[in-house]
Amino acid sequence: MSRTVAALLLAGALIGGTASTATSAPLSETGSVDTKKISSTQADAAMDYWTPQRMKEAKSADILARGKSASKAPLDIGESTKIAGRSANKAKPTAGKPIKNVAETPVSHIGKVFFTLGGANYVCSGNAVVAANEATVSTAGHCVNEGPGAFATRWVFVPAYENGSAPYGSFAATELVAPTQWTQDGDITYDTAFAVVSDQSGVSLSDQVGASGVAFNQARGLTYSAFGYPAARPFDGETLQSCSGAATDDPYGQTQSQGIPCDMTGGSSGGPWFLGGSDGFQNSVNSFGYGGIRNTMFGPYWGSVIEQAYQSAQN
Repeated sequence: MSRTVAALLLAGALIGGTASTATSAPLSETGSVDTKKISSTQADAAMDYWTPQRMKEAKSADILARGKSASKAPLDIGESTKIAGRSANKAKPTAGKPIKNVAETPVSHIGKVFFTLGGANYVCSGNAVVAANEATVSTAGHCVNEGPGAFATRWVFVPAYENGSAPYGSFAATELVAPTQWTQDGDITYDTAFAVVSDQSGVSLSDQVGASGVAFNQARGLTYSAFGYPAARPFDGETLQSCSGAATDDPYGQTQSQGIPCDMTGGSSGGPWFLGGSDGFQNSVNSFGYGGIRNTMFGPYWGSVIEQAYQSAQN
């Protein structure tokens, strides 16, 4: 690429413990996934590790997406798929009314992600999505894996975070899943990943916070509402923010990602893009921005490859 991307957001917390070997599981001619299994001992250690002070000191993960490139291969676009979400048993998700750069009240299924990568602690954003296992969180690929390189450790999800408050507690990852296009090639077009998290007190993530519906292989140029926890100036990462607008293609033609009007900063990486408000179908995540294009957030097109990663995680 003649122009490198500079990530604007970050999400994700890694799970501590010894390194695990990633395994590739071929899913089709167009893609495969890499996964990292995390033991219950490592997950428990991650929960203990992320004190309020460490969460406050975690760095925005935007640096992890800088300098990435994309292949010129066309996207594999399959049949349009939409899977409806569900409300929490104990707390109904809050429906947002997003416009550009609005401070939002907490939404039960959207939260912050904390992880460790390369010896440093980072923060991103994430969202609970509908899944057969009732325990799947979406985020950016660079919030779980170096792309290419190692998977994160001490990865935890903190839903409905606000000003240090964690009303639902934290959920530690037991598995991290991402397309090999990201984990092996660092292709920014596929900057999406999923984490499977442990139950908390015997109650699943979806039962506690609800879960967004998901959509794949949709038309391009749709209107989105994006959410996240931007931590770099002028934001502080303590409150949920949103943006909205119609998606447009990468003006440089260097990725298959789409951009929407938004000036959220580092820390918002991995936050969900919805068709509709926060109770709509998730169809992308906050991924990166170009240094030469102000106030535009780019997100990956959720086609067949990312759908395969989702299917691998949710089952």
